[in-house]
Amino acid sequence: MTLLKPAISRALGWATLVAVVVLALFGLWGAPPDSVQGDAQRLMYLHVPAAWIAYLAFGVTAISSALWLWPRTRSEVYDRVAGASAELGVIFTGLTLVLGSLWGRPVWGVWWAWDARLVTTAVLLFLYLGYLALRSVPASPDARAKRCAIAALIAFVDVPIVHFSVTWWRTLHQQATVFTPELKANIHGVMAFTLWFGVLAFTLLYVYLLDRRYRLAVLEDDLDERELEQAIAERVAGAGTSVRVSPDDDADKVPAKVTP
Repeated sequence: MTLLKPAISRALGWATLVAVVVLALFGLWGAPPDSVQGDAQRLMYLHVPAAWIAYLAFGVTAISSALWLWPRTRSEVYDRVAGASAELGVIFTGLTLVLGSLWGRPVWGVWWAWDARLVTTAVLLFLYLGYLALRSVPASPDARAKRCAIAALIAFVDVPIVHFSVTWWRTLHQQATVFTPELKANIHGVMAFTLWFGVLAFTLLYVYLLDRRYRLAVLEDDLDERELEQAIAERVAGAGTSVRVSPDDDADKVPAKVTP
């Protein structure tokens, strides 16, 4: 069972590769440097798309978890999607923090600041690391899926807090570049195109990786089932061949050896 057909997955992989290469060309040479931050601003073309994918991945995890909790739509597919998407969300959240630190060093003068956006993002990372750890705790499939679905919905509460932190509190982090409260983008021209293309490229990358991780999850589940069936078969076979012989058995029940 897969999310995408093999042909579609291969086409998506090539499209993702082309999009990432084009993004690198525009990000490094096509877009002009910022008038204030200079070339350091080019990290935005990776930092913002990575943050967007983190939001998207955790959103998919939350929706899939809700669909699993709803009895009418309950399916192991949603549990697998939730786990796979959460793993990708953790990766892109970590990438967001690393890129933000690299960007903050030349702009703020420090690698890390106890800024509301940074702190809430770090909390988001640890929440979903805890979610992934919870998925590894041994339990029946239904029990594990239920507790993980509830944990995913609770953890997702931090996503809007991260996004609106720059509006709710005074922070070093700049205000939103595109999704401002007034819905007025603060970026234009080639820089805007590069940023939006970066979001597209990272979205394609997320969908491709999600499909590959889902396939791996299916293989892992099949392997667990085969190992369980093998263990049961070996246990049954061992019980069937174990025969207890009583010392009180009559000796005349054993045929005597006849010699000519």
